[in-house]
Amino acid sequence: MEDRFAGMALKRKREMTEARPTMGEIGLNHFAPYLMNRIISRWNANLAEELKQMEMTTAKMRALAILSITPSVTINELSVFAVTEQSTMSRTLDSLEEQGYIRRQPRPEDMRIRDVTITEEGRTIFEKVWPTMYDSLLKMFDGVEEEEYRAFISVLHRILHNIRKHEI
Repeated sequence: MEDRFAGMALKRKREMTEARPTMGEIGLNHFAPYLMNRIISRWNANLAEELKQMEMTTAKMRALAILSITPSVTINELSVFAVTEQSTMSRTLDSLEEQGYIRRQPRPEDMRIRDVTITEEGRTIFEKVWPTMYDSLLKMFDGVEEEEYRAFISVLHRILHNIRKHEI
C-alpha cells in the first residue's frame, strides 16, 4: 500500500474547522484500529498453529496464562482478562478441568460464584507453553528497543482506559 497521508488522523472536535478526514485520506496504514486488528490476528494465527502441536488452544493458553499469575478468579473475571466470551470460557474451563489443569470451587459465602484456580498439572503445561508465547513476543518486537516497548505499552494502557467497559 502506498503511504500518502500527511494530514492529522486524530483531529479532535475542537480542532475540526474542516470536515473529518475520510478513510481514503487517512489510509489503512495510518488507521490504528486496522493495524491493531491485523497485528493481533496474525499473532493469534501464528500462536494457534504452534499451540496445536502441543494440543493446546488459544483460549486454553490465555486462561492458563492468567491463572498462572493470579491466585483465583471468577469465570466472569477470567472472560474479561482473556478477552473471550463467557460461553466460550465456560467450555474452555470444562475442557481444562477434564484435563486436570484447573479447579473450580464455589465460594463459601456465595455458592453461585465459582473461583477458578490452576492446578500443579496446569502450571506444568503452561510452563511448556510459555517459551512459545515469549518467543512469539520477541519475534513480534524484533528491532523495537526496550524504551520504545515501554512507551508502546503506556499508550496501549491509555487506549484501553478510554474504551474499556470493565474496571479490570
